[in-house]
Amino acid sequence: MAVVIPAGIYDGLIDHALAELPNECCGLAEYDDGSGMVVSAMPLENAEPSPMRFAFSSPDLLEIPRIEERGLVPVIYHSHVASEATPSQTDITFAAGWPGVPWLIAGPFAGTGRPALRWFDIEDGAVSERPVRRG
Repeated sequence: MAVVIPAGIYDGLIDHALAELPNECCGLAEYDDGSGMVVSAMPLENAEPSPMRFAFSSPDLLEIPRIEERGLVPVIYHSHVASEATPSQTDITFAAGWPGVPWLIAGPFAGTGRPALRWFDIEDGAVSERPVRRG
């Protein structure tokens, strides 16, 4: 089943990624599993600005349980500046600390026009992709 991201949220996530170039961006989104739709996004500051990685500040990570308390699924989003929009080994390692939390990755950025968003579920080191539809 495709994940639907409303056009305004989708475009906002891409705009955030573009605004942070040459570094990766990061943030959290909220997903309603019942509707299959991303309902909001929260751009965050990359605590370790770099074109190769991102980091959340500790207070920002507290948003994950708050999203869950609202009955929504937290989604980690970030961009890949110099590589394809697929989980890196660093992403997979980080995801181990947040089981059940999906990932949205924006990219690619080099000579491809406007980047796209891709959705990944990462469980126990295994990566699976779900289609994303801009709604």
